[in-house]
Amino acid sequence: MNGKITVPEVLVIDEKGEKRGVMPTEEAIALAQEAGLDLVEVAPNADPPVCKILDYGKFKYQAQKKAAEARKKQKTIEVKEIKMRPTIDTHDYEVKMRNLHRFLEKGDKVKVSIRFRGREMSHAELGRELLQRVLADAGEDVKVELMPKMEGRQMIMILAPAK
Repeated sequence: MNGKITVPEVLVIDEKGEKRGVMPTEEAIALAQEAGLDLVEVAPNADPPVCKILDYGKFKYQAQKKAAEARKKQKTIEVKEIKMRPTIDTHDYEVKMRNLHRFLEKGDKVKVSIRFRGREMSHAELGRELLQRVLADAGEDVKVELMPKMEGRQMIMILAPAK
């Protein structure tokens, strides 16, 4: 901005958006001061660098508003977790599946984990069968992001909405 522009020549665009052409930096700064505005470098990597005559405070404020609007519109995807046991009862399973569908409808990813205790570790196939059942019951609106795998004493699978 203004005196901090170090290159000898710049391409100037005036406050109306019209090209003024390539001119020495000092002349461009003088032109901006005549208009009561600032000379702001908008494309420093161009050859020659592009500078615009504008109100820097207003420019910064609008850039800040644009960034805030972009942040507001962006959707953060959370990973929700559903924990089960290999010997889960049917009603408990149905409740967990309702929650799974609700999470997926909101657009969140779901981590389904099955915790094994004691001798259940020797029957890991029960957990794998349960995860296959979860996948079958989840329907077509789901894609598997991480296939079932063992991590210590639990088996996990990550599902995401298929959008």
